[in-house]
Amino acid sequence: MSEQQTEQTDAQSAARDIAEVPAVEIITAAAVNLLSAAAIKCGLSEDPENETDLDEARKLINALAGLITAGAPEISDSHARPLRDGLRSVQLAFREASAIPDEPGKGPGEKYTGSVI
Repeated sequence: MSEQQTEQTDAQSAARDIAEVPAVEIITAAAVNLLSAAAIKCGLSEDPENETDLDEARKLINALAGLITAGAPEISDSHARPLRDGLRSVQLAFREASAIPDEPGKGPGEKYTGSVI
């Protein structure tokens, strides 16, 4: 089998695998990945001096807030509640890490969630 055929077979296998995963699991996994990355970029890691990047954190938090806001009605409150709690935690961590805090309601993700203060 050629390398191209192997790649096509791998892609078809991956598509079949993802087709079997419920949407709630895909949405939740994406949110957890965004949440984890945002936490690290906000300085909530073992090496905050080298991993903090508030510009990147803002982007991740905005994406996370949008996903949670749009996905919450689809994934049920029992799945959305812990994601909202995590989102609020990284929003507060972002505020604490910022040398010049955003105005209330203007921080990352707050256009979706409202002010976190």
